Amino acid sequence: MAPSIQTASPTKKPLSVGTALPYATRTAMHLKGLVPSAVEDFSAQEARAREQLRSKGTDLEKYIFLSWLRNTNLNLFYRLVLGNLKEIAPIIYTPTVGQACQEFSHIYPFLAPPNAVDGLYVPLNEVDNIGEIIQNYKESIPEGDVPEITVITDGSRILGLGDLGMNGMGIPVGKLQLYVAAAGLDPRRCLPIVLDFGTDNPKYLEDPLYLGIRQKRPDDAEFYAATEKVLTGLTTAFPEIFIQFEDFNTPHAFGLLEQWRDRILCFNDDIQGTGSVILAGFISAIKLAGIPAKDQRVLFVGAGSAGVGVAKQLVDYLVIEHKIPEEQAKAMFWFVDSRGVITANRGDTLADHKVYFARTDNGDTQCKNLEETLEY
Repeated sequence: MAPSIQTASPTKKPLSVGTALPYATRTAMHLKGLVPSAVEDFSAQEARAREQLRSKGTDLEKYIFLSWLRNTNLNLFYRLVLGNLKEIAPIIYTPTVGQACQEFSHIYPFLAPPNAVDGLYVPLNEVDNIGEIIQNYKESIPEGDVPEITVITDGSRILGLGDLGMNGMGIPVGKLQLYVAAAGLDPRRCLPIVLDFGTDNPKYLEDPLYLGIRQKRPDDAEFYAATEKVLTGLTTAFPEIFIQFEDFNTPHAFGLLEQWRDRILCFNDDIQGTGSVILAGFISAIKLAGIPAKDQRVLFVGAGSAGVGVAKQLVDYLVIEHKIPEEQAKAMFWFVDSRGVITANRGDTLADHKVYFARTDNGDTQCKNLEETLEY
């Protein structure tokens, strides 16, 4: 969608209006004869982009086309998204973003022009240079376009796909696109970040085209020390930035939230974002059910970060709004994971985040699956 109007500063990204550039401006910018003569309005540009999008044979091809468009003509991209949100949302985020993440290293060169800055990639072996990395980013953006929000992941638990390593960058990019489209955030002030801390997935360690560092993930001590350096550098450079933790593995999701929630402006979408939505439904369900809050019983199938995060928010709601003692509120919840009902005497070592809801009133009874739990 050339031509672009190059701003005065070499560090600023070009402002592209494509074929809508007025003829007089083309003359002033010495572009006469370098582009087709037609001067179009934005609706014509959108129609052409929509035609190209719908001509693609697969959703992944559509994803690649939209990514290139976003990195070359931001205004046209969001006009297309906003005018066709129902059609495009499943392309720029789930489900298509899952495939895009799985193949990210293979499609990366075709998502944007060379050297286009579309977020930060922070390798584990470069966390001591986080100041330099952030300064490089600052020099790549227009003066004043200070990021207001970042979505940050380490790719260790992407959707339901597991450890995708650096390939998980598609999630922060996609999530921020939805925030711009649905909430009106300024896309120039959104910063996707992936912590390239290795991967335990042999598929990517053995992939000759994988673009992340080729090593296993660090132990907890090294992980938390590295994230401390990154987050400290980030909040020092951008003191008012809002940080969203996204798709970390469950222990680290809870660990990061507990470590940082009282220190910086942050939240975990998998734990708190999902929880707030479910809580809204739970409040309405209690009113409609006609059963007092203290008599409710809630069974969770699965005990990951989202499930436990939801349950903890429901407990807080019952304690604060219905004055139910915490231990009584906690006892209203049952969790079933791959081994059955989570109990304190089940015989296995529970992950830290599961301990809070481990039942102690089961005696010698151990329900092995959902069916036994429902009968119990």
